[in-house]
Amino acid sequence: MRITFLIPSPNMSGGIRVLSIYAKRLNQRGHQVRILELPKLGTTFRAKVKSLILGRGWPKDIRTEPSHFDELDIPRRALDSVTPRPESFPDADVILATFWRTGPIVSSLPSRKGAKAIILQGYETSPGHEDDEIDAVWRMPLQKIVISKWMVDFARTRFADGEVFLIQNSVDCDLFNAKPRGKQKRPTLGFLYATLHLKGFDVVRGAIERVREKFQDLRVIAFGAESEIASAPLPTGIEFHFRPQQKSLRDLYAECDVWVCGSRREGFHLPPLEAMACRCPVVSTRVGGPIDTVEDGVNGFLVDVDDVEGLAAQVIRVLSLPEDAWRRMSEAALETATRYNWDDATDLLEAVLVQITQESLDRATK
Repeated sequence: MRITFLIPSPNMSGGIRVLSIYAKRLNQRGHQVRILELPKLGTTFRAKVKSLILGRGWPKDIRTEPSHFDELDIPRRALDSVTPRPESFPDADVILATFWRTGPIVSSLPSRKGAKAIILQGYETSPGHEDDEIDAVWRMPLQKIVISKWMVDFARTRFADGEVFLIQNSVDCDLFNAKPRGKQKRPTLGFLYATLHLKGFDVVRGAIERVREKFQDLRVIAFGAESEIASAPLPTGIEFHFRPQQKSLRDLYAECDVWVCGSRREGFHLPPLEAMACRCPVVSTRVGGPIDTVEDGVNGFLVDVDDVEGLAAQVIRVLSLPEDAWRRMSEAALETATRYNWDDATDLLEAVLVQITQESLDRATK
């Protein structure tokens, strides 16, 4: 098949990682994959002309951030406008929007550009702050592909759409793995630092304060793609790793006795599953991803969204486990992460793309 991915400006986020994995694996299976990306803000053709008029010269397209797509040997091109013309797209069998901002573009394309679908990896606002523009994309006549059971339920309850395809994320166990281990000599907690309200950093910080009342020698490890900001200060005395190398992440996960997620809303959220692949139990709020993979008392614990006290209590519970009980939870976490892999997920995506392409052809010949 000829498959076009229309992606937002690429970066090192988990959502971009997922798209790069699918693009790579579909390409390896012999499909003709093409990657088109939206321009970065400030690098549109209009912005470049304005820069020239103002005497600043014609700006270069400088990649200011690394991306999971950088190492792929797949044709990739940045569009010159956020409202590209149909001629900017190759003819294809299927074209995939991959973010809500790309949905309207794909929806407007002529049929020769491919059967139209969208991979939705989340709803990018906190609960109670729904967005009309995002809602409009969910209602477009694009075949929806979602990544968690929460998103299936969300599509059904908010948009009365029961026809979405579910393809859950996996984890690369060649990259994320750890040897069998016991608890650390010093109790160690890990989390992802991200400042968006929906990521619930304030919830995690509050839980850490309470856990430290029980474990005064608590070691805290965090990593993130954002530098610390004044409005969301990191807890004192923690070890923060800014944009660590991908191969370093497994070592960070493997040094933790518990991985904590305090998010208010997630489509899937990869770090908890990556931590599980590194034999680390997870304590998380009930959001997409963890509600699919975390089983209370088996490989971690779930608590309600915004429940700081509950999150802290379950973290303390994991850190207080006897050595043999913690090891059982650690092994259960690994088993969860390895029972479904990216080949399984790509099989499902490939089958979906074949189906929607055939359905599009059938409609065209009626």
